[in-house]
Amino acid sequence: MESSTHQPSESSTRVPGEPESRLDSSPDSTNSNNGRVSWFQKLTIEQRILAGFSLVFVGILVITAVSYHNTSIVLTNSRLDGRSHDLLQLLSTIDVAMNEAEDAHRRYLVTGEASYLESYKKVVQQKPTFATYLRELARGSMEQEQRARVLERMMEKQLNAESKAIDQFDEGGFRAVKKMAIEGAGRRELGAIHQLIIDMDSDERLAMNRRIADSAEGTKNTIVLLGLGAFLQLVLLAWVYYLIRHDITERRRVAEELQRRGELLEAANKELEAFSYSVSHDLRAPLRHIDGYAALLRKSVEQSLNEKGARYLQTISDAAKQMGQLIDDLLVFSRMGRQEMLHTTVNLEQLINHVLADLRLDLQGREISWTIAPLPEVTGDPAMLRQVFVNLLTNAIKFTGTRPKASIEIGVERPTSAEVVIFVRDNGVGFDMEYASKLFGVFQRLHRADEFEGTGIGLANVRRIVHRHGGRTWAEGAPDIGATFFIALPTRSHEP
Repeated sequence: MESSTHQPSESSTRVPGEPESRLDSSPDSTNSNNGRVSWFQKLTIEQRILAGFSLVFVGILVITAVSYHNTSIVLTNSRLDGRSHDLLQLLSTIDVAMNEAEDAHRRYLVTGEASYLESYKKVVQQKPTFATYLRELARGSMEQEQRARVLERMMEKQLNAESKAIDQFDEGGFRAVKKMAIEGAGRRELGAIHQLIIDMDSDERLAMNRRIADSAEGTKNTIVLLGLGAFLQLVLLAWVYYLIRHDITERRRVAEELQRRGELLEAANKELEAFSYSVSHDLRAPLRHIDGYAALLRKSVEQSLNEKGARYLQTISDAAKQMGQLIDDLLVFSRMGRQEMLHTTVNLEQLINHVLADLRLDLQGREISWTIAPLPEVTGDPAMLRQVFVNLLTNAIKFTGTRPKASIEIGVERPTSAEVVIFVRDNGVGFDMEYASKLFGVFQRLHRADEFEGTGIGLANVRRIVHRHGGRTWAEGAPDIGATFFIALPTRSHEP
């Protein structure tokens, strides 16, 4: 036996060159995994489904938040792309307009035709609108805003230079502006404008490309996340289906097991019932023979029988009668668990009065002070509840027999709205609370049979009946002071 429980030493299990931490961490990891599995297996199916829903719900929340963020980025980029397209179109329009202004003013300087000034004047009129629109579309990018301001100044300088050339032509004719007509009054400014427009166009297109890439990446991530969310929902549905199917299978197994046990219990009950009939019929006859032949023997030898012999015969007869009473009480106790229950309203005051009327023979020659409080109506089986109070009141009358004046009280307490508590209190011999747990057991007696008669089954019947009504029983007492027996009955009907 010792060899089977011997644990190998550390040196015999360690691989040469292997770190000690590796040996130590494996059991901890295994214990941790086993602990998690054990914890999960303790969860009910409702808790497992709730855990699955919670995990998927958290995952969907995260997916929704990330998808919302990506969608916001796509929408923002789309709005910025629209503004970039407007800016590119405006830059192209400005480029064309400034070229037209330069062409128109040079042609006017060469030909002197006033019709060429119309195009020039139109550009001059559009210039403030171009500037305002340009500042609006370049807002948000410091570099583009700075270029827009420079571009606005260069446009102003070009138009001013062309305006001066036109004024000189009007004053001195073609000779005065011959050089400017050939070279162009605003050619330098126009070159700077072209370069600024190229730079702004290039920068804006780069920004658009970056935003398009970001939007494409965000859209791709959103699609992946939505796919993941759909996958999680499918996993959850599969998980719930598995748990429900597993639970149904387990319930069927338990139902089949309960049915099998029920059949076994029914068979056992039938055997018990058959045994009860056997006890009732087969054992009664020998007991009657014992009692009868003891009486015949006493009668036939009565003249020659001494006092000791008569006492022996009387003991035999009393034992046979006691055994018969025990058999009767056992049969009552056995039938009480199988008897069909009625559910009706029971007036406890009337029931107590009927019980006292039936016990009037036991009350003859006794001085008993009765205190009976107003009792409520309860729901239950009248015959069974009658048996309860017959046993309790018979006990109270019996165990106060040593008192010159007995005091028995029947009262009621209402500790909660769900039950009513009825008690029977007496000033009899009482009992030690150390043995209170034995009071309601079969054949449990706290006093000798020669002191108080009885079989010790009455209180067991009381507990069985009260339990079948969905109630509780307990007792309190003290030696030579008295005892109080409590029964708590539910205020609503109880199905056994």
